[in-house]
Amino acid sequence: MSSANSASSSTHDDVSRGEVLREVAADVRTTSLIGAFADAAERVAGRPLPDYQALWKWSVEDLDAFWRLVCEQLGVRWHDQPRAYLESAQMPGTEWCPGGTLNYAEHCLQHTGDRTAIVSLSQSREDISLTRDELLEEVERCATGLRALGVGKGSTVAGYVPNIAEAIVAFLATAALGATWASCAPEFGARSVIDRLTQLAPDVLIVIDGYRYGRKQVDRSEEVRAIRAALPDLRHTVLLPYLDPDRAAARIPDALPWATLLAERQPLQVEAVPFAHPLYVLFSSGTTGLPKPIVHGHGGITLEHLKVIALALDLDEDDVYFWFSTTGWMVWNLQVSALLRGAAVVCFDGDLSFPDMSELWRVAEATGATIFGASAPFLIGCRKARLVPKDGHDLSRIRTLLSSGSPLSADGYRWVYDAVGSDLVLNSISGGTDVCSAFVGCSPMQPVRAGELSGRVLGVRVDAFDEQGQVVIGEKGELVITTPMPSMPVGFLGDADGSRYRAAYFDVYPGVWRHGDWITFFADGACVISGRSDATLNRGGVRLGTAEFYAVVDDMPEVADSLVVHLEDGEGGPGRLLLFVVAAVDIDEDALRGLVARELRSRLSPRHVPDELYLVPGVPRTLSGKKLEVPVKRILTGTPADEAASKGALANPEVLDAYVELAASIR
Repeated sequence: MSSANSASSSTHDDVSRGEVLREVAADVRTTSLIGAFADAAERVAGRPLPDYQALWKWSVEDLDAFWRLVCEQLGVRWHDQPRAYLESAQMPGTEWCPGGTLNYAEHCLQHTGDRTAIVSLSQSREDISLTRDELLEEVERCATGLRALGVGKGSTVAGYVPNIAEAIVAFLATAALGATWASCAPEFGARSVIDRLTQLAPDVLIVIDGYRYGRKQVDRSEEVRAIRAALPDLRHTVLLPYLDPDRAAARIPDALPWATLLAERQPLQVEAVPFAHPLYVLFSSGTTGLPKPIVHGHGGITLEHLKVIALALDLDEDDVYFWFSTTGWMVWNLQVSALLRGAAVVCFDGDLSFPDMSELWRVAEATGATIFGASAPFLIGCRKARLVPKDGHDLSRIRTLLSSGSPLSADGYRWVYDAVGSDLVLNSISGGTDVCSAFVGCSPMQPVRAGELSGRVLGVRVDAFDEQGQVVIGEKGELVITTPMPSMPVGFLGDADGSRYRAAYFDVYPGVWRHGDWITFFADGACVISGRSDATLNRGGVRLGTAEFYAVVDDMPEVADSLVVHLEDGEGGPGRLLLFVVAAVDIDEDALRGLVARELRSRLSPRHVPDELYLVPGVPRTLSGKKLEVPVKRILTGTPADEAASKGALANPEVLDAYVELAASIR
């Protein structure tokens, strides 16, 4: 690290804190997985580690000892034992576990018996449930079929499939063979899938014919034809009949039926692979350019996910893990990893608001979910709809509620504790596709405060840097990682010299990972995410985060959704702060402008009051629910919509038209 990076921290003690909504349980050291781990860590460290901050500090000061203990305590199954756990800590270029071999799928399939492994719920067909033994059999059959198609080390298998049991089966079979997996959610349009899969050039493509979204039937046969045509080296297509089994084969001809792929079963012989051997490729959102193809390895994902699900989520084989996701979001990959600990995984494919906003809470009740996850926009939507899920559903088994995708406001936290459960752990996490894990979040050893993420994740030295590369406490800074994580990407596809990878994360602070978020840390390790730093709002030289705007504006009963951008004037002046609002009620634009200005001035500051407010029909969001400030800003400054955003990667691309119409008058 450079000398600037290690400079003394600056501290602001006057930053307001959220009230404590849940205290740490008095018996946490004897009743939780992280408590047992902390006891073992004390023996390794040779000193007391009385609280979470002390445990975290040890975990990042002695990475080799920490990760060795993770492997020992959480049962990593090595075929060849590594000669060290961290041989080089240089970033990029970290060398983890040299000489070690293992296989991610083997860890997921080691739990056998008649306990439930997967519950797959769907609005397109009847529900499916697989025991651990049935899951192993399905994976063995799928691996046998894929091997017959020539799949092995060096091969790639892609899925254009929803969040259903078969997607997990295909992924685990691919991983067991040492091949590389990638998936795209079927709500992605053909262009978005082609942008991703042409970079991967898969050998085998697994597809569905369509799906049902609430009452709507969505035929995907045209998209499948376009995707296949764009992949000249594709050797095989496997068809999973899903929407209309009787006519699927006719609409997607020359494809191997899923049932035929699984027709034979041979005992599974997993391929032992090196730590960094590719497990899967995840893609960035691709909203402003070609999606980055991020390669993750077997070892990094196995270690990182074991750590997170055991030590942050306290998840074990008695748990039922349900996080609403699609196969195009990294949350799906983390969900599958609940199998590492023998927990049951609940898959749900369909419209989360059909027949109403209580659907996911019904699923949580019906499946007995103990870990429940959803996006922050979903939780805020439930709050604005005045739902009280605990009144209509038995949610008493939920002990951890996960929130991600965007910051959850303090009022959102309070709603969870008032309307869902008063004694659960609200674990709002922040991380990303880039590491397929979290940087900051919560654990049973940390209190929960309204609007705050409770602390740094074990083994992750995450800080806030100012523009000079100095650590800051109590003020907004760039989120950076100053020591390596095992799940940092193996690399990007097609980036032989690593230049694209270095430019993505290490272009600002040499040797330090810059993630692109604004974050504020407090002295006790808790933090607040303020939005993307590439969507910075600069008012009079003061940097403002977008999240604080949304916490106020989106909370107003008159507002259904909002988006804020700052347009620079190019001459060093103040520029213009623009707020776009989707009205929840029939209201005059001038009246709404006055209400918004009053709320922002009183709850934040006069600096937060926008220069202009516009009513719009919608806010563009990614398929995982993230607002898109940067593409809108590009449209407003003259970039054509098709260049500013990849419409196939958006949940509602039609709303961009309103911003195109506004652009001429705003410029």
